[in-house]
Amino acid sequence: MDFTEQSGVALYLQVADQLEELIISGSAPEGDRVPSTTEISTTYRINPATVLKGMGLLVSQGYLEKRRGVGMFVTPGARERLVESRRKDFLARAVPDLVAQAHDLGITTDGLIQAIEGASS
Repeated sequence: MDFTEQSGVALYLQVADQLEELIISGSAPEGDRVPSTTEISTTYRINPATVLKGMGLLVSQGYLEKRRGVGMFVTPGARERLVESRRKDFLARAVPDLVAQAHDLGITTDGLIQAIEGASS
């Protein structure tokens, strides 16, 4: 985990994003406990309330669950739901811009498809 106040992204969102990355990468699989608020706040010198706000966001989205007195755990299916959410966000952001730029440059749909297929080979 790596946090920076200079990134322009609120620290609680950085906490949530980095916990999401642990889940997506498999470093925090379903059912596993994630680092506690205290562990993260002490290690990275972040206000515990900020860390809790980031974790709370993931709880509200159903990716983490709080087990009273035990900690926060990755919920069943969290990885698949996170990957699907990120996939949709990526496509919604990247594709319209890619198509618009291709159009401006005179690249046909077929040409764009060929370029994408060539890049993935």
